Amino acid sequence: MDFTLGETQQAVSQLAAQVLTDPDPWKELARAGLLDVSPPDGLGVLEVAVLLTEIGKRAPSMKALATLMTGALPLLRWGHPDLRSDVLRGVASGELLLTAALREPRTPHTTSVTDGTITGLKIGVPYAAQSHLLLVPARTDPMIMASSGHIAPETGHDHGGVFLVSPRGPGVELIQTPSSSGEPEYAVRLDRAPVEGMLGGADCVRDLYQLAVAGACALADGTVAGALALTRDHVAGREQFGRPLAAFQAVSQQIADVYIASRTMHLAALAACWRLGEGLDAAADLEVAGYWCAEQAPRTVRLCHHLHGGIGMDATYPLHRFSSLIADLTRFLPCSST
Repeated sequence: MDFTLGETQQAVSQLAAQVLTDPDPWKELARAGLLDVSPPDGLGVLEVAVLLTEIGKRAPSMKALATLMTGALPLLRWGHPDLRSDVLRGVASGELLLTAALREPRTPHTTSVTDGTITGLKIGVPYAAQSHLLLVPARTDPMIMASSGHIAPETGHDHGGVFLVSPRGPGVELIQTPSSSGEPEYAVRLDRAPVEGMLGGADCVRDLYQLAVAGACALADGTVAGALALTRDHVAGREQFGRPLAAFQAVSQQIADVYIASRTMHLAALAACWRLGEGLDAAADLEVAGYWCAEQAPRTVRLCHHLHGGIGMDATYPLHRFSSLIADLTRFLPCSST
């Protein structure tokens, strides 16, 4: 299999690498057109994944994962054309953020929609208070909200869908909760909050969760790569007993382990994102990529801290930015639609 990025993906990677050095990279990403997913020239799934990998390497943050992979792309793929044009224009300009409320404190999930209102509790929602809309997967009663926003009858048992909710609407309580990285994260309590629209049913729910896992894996891939680059430079330049740390066999073996894990994560994430972007069955690939990120990413960044010694624990040294984001992504990854 050829894992070489195409010209478009390479251009996204190179441009992102340039603008992410800015003190306010979000505005620069917007100016560079890297927050635009609108057709025909906007970013697709694979391009967004490449962007997230670069963000992980250079400016670790959950903001683009929330806004693009769990917000803008589901809207593009499932939303009404009028809704898409208005919201995606605001996202592309950098003025609007989006996020998805995916996780619940228990399974099976109990958030439900009845008579055009939604009730339930979602946890670990990044940038909920800062977002224009929340995308909320929920179960539905026999009366469900159609894409037009009208109530329509439906037969059968429980149905599922992705619903749009304003984080500032009635019946919505946002409770800020701690995150390892310090980025804003919330529990969202919904008590008969008005539903502003619906993207789609069970297929849309499945797609949203797959996009979330793909984006988290791409971001974790870049974050581990960033930690590896920092550690590689440290052991190459730091001397002990008159020799670089990298010259010691134990150190070289450990940094090789980090490289192997990082490379495997990259290939697994890239394969999963490519299949998802091409409309192919990506379930198995996403499971593999999710396993590698959840199992290996925390282990590799801990090893990077170990190889740095005491400086790796210094808050003024950038390594903690990578490891703290990995901790948040590890909690984010086990999300499921069950």
